Amino acid sequence: MKKESLFPRRDSLEAFERRSGSAFYRDVEDQVREIVESVRSGGESRIRQFAQTFDNRSSSAPLFYRKSELLEAFEKLSTEEQGLFQAAGARIRSFAEAQRGSLADLDVAITGGRAGHRIIAVENAGCYVPGGRYPLPSSLLMTVIPARVAGVHSVWVATPRPDPMIMAAAWIAGADGLLASGGAHGIAALAFGVGPVPPSDVIVGPGNRYVTAAKKVLAGEIRIDMLAGPTELIIIADDEADPRRLAADLLAQAEHDEDAFPVLISLSESLVTAVEVELAIQLNTLSTATTARISLRNGGSLLASNDREAAHFCDNLAPEHVQVCTKNPQATAVLLRHYGALFLGEQSAEVFGDYGAGPNHVLPTGRSARTTAGLSVFTFLRVQTWLALNDVSFELDTLAAESAWFARLEGLEAHARAVERRIDHGSVQTEKYRLE
Repeated sequence: MKKESLFPRRDSLEAFERRSGSAFYRDVEDQVREIVESVRSGGESRIRQFAQTFDNRSSSAPLFYRKSELLEAFEKLSTEEQGLFQAAGARIRSFAEAQRGSLADLDVAITGGRAGHRIIAVENAGCYVPGGRYPLPSSLLMTVIPARVAGVHSVWVATPRPDPMIMAAAWIAGADGLLASGGAHGIAALAFGVGPVPPSDVIVGPGNRYVTAAKKVLAGEIRIDMLAGPTELIIIADDEADPRRLAADLLAQAEHDEDAFPVLISLSESLVTAVEVELAIQLNTLSTATTARISLRNGGSLLASNDREAAHFCDNLAPEHVQVCTKNPQATAVLLRHYGALFLGEQSAEVFGDYGAGPNHVLPTGRSARTTAGLSVFTFLRVQTWLALNDVSFELDTLAAESAWFARLEGLEAHARAVERRIDHGSVQTEKYRLE
């Protein structure tokens, strides 16, 4: 019997049997819908019951943590740990501020007056932080800080296991408080509000299939960032790339969970062989090797004849992360269109993006990068348009007359009459715009 390959060599795109984001949550959607509706009707008492059942929290454990308790957790960290949190937070904040600064209000002349838009934040945001196999304070920084930079009035965090590091990160990020609740019930609590937590206008953050399904169920009532599934990385590399680094990068994704999707698109067959050797070597000393071995088999390698074909393969998979390790990464990158985040050159390892280099690490998966961008300060903003027309002007008369014509074309006589109340009947002939 032939032994299954550690990192399969694929002969086509179709050979990748990847679970899409929709498949990731669909199998629990009915169960999640029941949980969400139970929280909607039962409020805090149901949240406490679900926290005991699903989060293993005792009935006496606090459900809410206020700012003073977050500060207390931060102050208990060592000076070095405090500094590391502050440095990562500062880099994330700086990038988010630059993004916010790239947007501007608009005021422009139009026919009959002026129009424009203003950009303002939503009022309340809920940020979910997973608490499963590994605590993710980095995800807390990545969600709360952009919300604060955007100008969100109230930002609460929900997590099933509020350990000291998570609470300290919440203080650094500027959260108003923390809800000790996870899963679908945690998402529902953020959506509807519970205790001191106000109902959220937007809910963001990664999570398991229950979290993702709950976001999908609630998406018509609130804004969500995206529906995310298992993590994905595609590396495009040529024969000048270092196989040891590539293997390390693939393993960094593979250790996330058994459904992770690590892929190498190579321009060199010898590079594939060298990476396979390195994967085997590095797995021997990796504490998370059991998980990584399984997820490596989800992905695999694919040979491309040139940069353009490699980009074609990558775009068809539309992955969460793309790392370009070629002689001229910028030239390869301009051929790419569909991805969550791009990392150019061997030095720009995807893991730097995970831990606060600047850009956000909450990104679309399951080919949703074709239509959805990653989380950013933009996620928390709204573009609101405005219109200010002159009371008396020839342009306004013309605009009104033409608007009345459109209204009657669509059979909306009251619309037409409302427009005509604004025009000077002595200065414009509206009859010529009437429908026969």
